Amino acid sequence: MPAGMMIPARHVPPMMGRDGKAGAGFGSSGLTLGQPNMLDGQHQHHQQHHLLPLDMTHTPESEMVKLRDDDFESKSGSDNLEGISGDDQDPNQRPKKKRYHRHTQHQIQEMEAFFKECPHPDDKQRKELSRELGLEPLQVKFWFQNKRTQMKTQHERHENTQLRAENEKLRAENIRYKEALSNASCPNCGGPTALGEMSFDEHHLRIENARLREEIDRISGIAAKYVGKPMVSYPLALPPIPSRSPLDLAVGNFGVQPGMGGEMYGAGDLLRSVSGQSEIEKPMVIELAVAAMEELIRIAQLGEPLWLPGLDGSMEILSEEEYVRTFPRGIGPKPFGLKSEASRESAVVIMNHINLVEILMDVNQWANVFSSIVSRALTVEVLSTGVAGNYNGALQVMSAEFQVPSPLVPTRESYFVRYCKQHSDGTWAVVDVSLDSLRPSPVLRCRRRPSGCLIQEMPNGYSKVIWVEHVEFDDRAVHSIYRPLVNSGLAFGAKRWVATLDRQCERLASVMASNIPAGDVGVITNQDGRKSMLKLAERMVISFCAGVSASTAHTWTTLSGSGAEDVRVMTRKSIDDPGRPPGIVLSAATSFWLPVPPKRVFEFLRDENSRNEWDILSNGGVVQEMAHIANGRDPGNSVSLLRSANSNQSNMLILQESCTDSTGSFVIYAPVDIVAMNVVLNGGDPDYVALLPSGFAILPDGPMMHGGGSGEVGSGGSLLTVAFQILVDSVPTAKLSLGSVATVNSLIACTVERIKAAVTCDNNA
Repeated sequence: MPAGMMIPARHVPPMMGRDGKAGAGFGSSGLTLGQPNMLDGQHQHHQQHHLLPLDMTHTPESEMVKLRDDDFESKSGSDNLEGISGDDQDPNQRPKKKRYHRHTQHQIQEMEAFFKECPHPDDKQRKELSRELGLEPLQVKFWFQNKRTQMKTQHERHENTQLRAENEKLRAENIRYKEALSNASCPNCGGPTALGEMSFDEHHLRIENARLREEIDRISGIAAKYVGKPMVSYPLALPPIPSRSPLDLAVGNFGVQPGMGGEMYGAGDLLRSVSGQSEIEKPMVIELAVAAMEELIRIAQLGEPLWLPGLDGSMEILSEEEYVRTFPRGIGPKPFGLKSEASRESAVVIMNHINLVEILMDVNQWANVFSSIVSRALTVEVLSTGVAGNYNGALQVMSAEFQVPSPLVPTRESYFVRYCKQHSDGTWAVVDVSLDSLRPSPVLRCRRRPSGCLIQEMPNGYSKVIWVEHVEFDDRAVHSIYRPLVNSGLAFGAKRWVATLDRQCERLASVMASNIPAGDVGVITNQDGRKSMLKLAERMVISFCAGVSASTAHTWTTLSGSGAEDVRVMTRKSIDDPGRPPGIVLSAATSFWLPVPPKRVFEFLRDENSRNEWDILSNGGVVQEMAHIANGRDPGNSVSLLRSANSNQSNMLILQESCTDSTGSFVIYAPVDIVAMNVVLNGGDPDYVALLPSGFAILPDGPMMHGGGSGEVGSGGSLLTVAFQILVDSVPTAKLSLGSVATVNSLIACTVERIKAAVTCDNNA
């Protein structure tokens, strides 16, 4: 360095304290220049020409305050050092004591305020700030560097504290699990055992039980926001068991260890103890749903000896003894006076698994798709909507009424929780289990044990469905001609659910079809017209099914008749309903047995060429098919638009839907205005077309027996329900006359006689 050159303040060696030692590092943001933390003077000579930003990593706040109050002189940081002549400098001589001073309070406040707005000022901003505060730009630069380091250190210190607490929590949990494993007991003898001595299945079950407990804890957390208190405060929680592992949660028996002497989760005394309460104990519902899910999965996949082949070879029978042994207690013992009914069925349907889950979890879609089985349905409360944007983990309390399309079979009302879950292998499961014990009910006529379906994704948009129905019911009010069908499980069982789902999936696929061949005359190829007409037909079917059963929503009045063929009538007023004509509507229905196979009865009733043999209103004229939509593999599944040549009303057409599967068939029709139908066929809104549907429900009289032959059960006969809806007065406030009732009674009786004569004659021929 040339002699006489002065070293600028920003290139000075470290500041010396009054005692001649290097100054300690400062954590204050008020220092002009920061220096490394040096506890002795051994680095002073090497640091003479190198200034570094302040290292505040180990400087606590208390030291910063203390050092800030040290007795340094308040000189400006720009002229706080004296120059050293190169000629006068002795390499062996210790450097002179240098003075280094802090910023003023005003300068610190201004830079603090600027830092909040902009922690990374550019050169222009630093120069402007240094000019305003009387500092060098480099001093401003170093101050901001030190400030950023200070903020980063504070953030890291806070983060370290959090990580340390989390680490302690994990360590404590790890110790608890080790203790649990060390206290594991042998499931056979109850003695101690080591994890390595367990069988593979036993080890797998313990892992699965731990996962189930985690799931229960997770769902219980969802319920906490509803009840406002922790799970352990509820009587449902299991008491601690001395010397047993906390991982010992039973699989398959709803969490009960042998010898505990208590009931299972959500069952028996625990459920009965809350019977009569107006508010559902949601954690109990959650526990019950999780346990029901596990039972459904096992009962859907197990074979013999739990499921035994039926007499006809096509249906399986649940062994009640094996069921009780496999699932002790279940939801409690079977109530006195109720019968058990269990069935299982599987099929591959043309719908992807996501849409199937949505149909099952949306109460409106579910009721519409299964309108022939579900007469009414309501979501009472949604406990969880699921996670990750889908229905995985969805939980809801529901009320539903299940029906057979006949006024001779009482409906089954059920109050249950529905739980949806996606399992690790990608399979979805939806389970129902009754909550009737949580609701005051003087008479229990139906109880659903864990029932539902497993849905497995298949290629090309298909899904494999395994359906399980397991109920306990009172059949004393079922009419004798329907009792063989009901007791066989065909009326309410899994086979009917799966057959209906398969048919409805085909119907929905036909709505979306775009490649319709235009070869046949009358086939509707217009995409919008097909959708509108199928939507109108769907509403017609739903309306018919809702008004033909013995639902508690309406009351049938029995007219004079004999036995099963009594005609039952009911009236209702239609006001401000765009889908129905206004006025008084009279509904009439009757059910009877025919010694003719169901398929033959169905073909006779759906064929427009034979319609004049039973339809009195057609006046014996020829009925022509004007338009046609096929909506399934079976040619009997179709929607048609018919026109009667001899009809007195030339401006009216007949909309008809026929549908059939292995468990039953329907032929449903309604007169429609020709102008309104033209709007629908052009893609118009079908919701404003007034409909009063009538029709037929055809069921087998029992399970078919191999070899045929005559007999009460499986004789090959049919159970036919005929139902009419007629507008008897267009004024809703008018009174129903006895003459109108007599006319409807005569109409339905005459129709029944014509059908009997026609199908019996064909059968004998």
